[in-house]
Amino acid sequence: MKKPTTKKRLVLVILTNRFNRNQKPRFIEVACKSDGAILKESVLRREPTEPRYDEVWGNDDGKTSLATCTRVSRLYTHPLQAKS
Repeated sequence: MKKPTTKKRLVLVILTNRFNRNQKPRFIEVACKSDGAILKESVLRREPTEPRYDEVWGNDDGKTSLATCTRVSRLYTHPLQAKS
């Protein structure tokens, strides 16, 4: 019996601080399965330039890592999201 194929998604998470706008945003690239299980997480040094992400998510609570975020919202029609 064949295993069902799971599609890998590339997600960009943008962590900003709405209380202190002088703090630079953090960009985290997350590779995950179609069911949401995280396979790989890497912090990017600067903002990506080309739109190559399947989804873009954001948090503006001033958190410094994805593990400390209690809520993350999806950013629809973001310029870094690839056209499907």
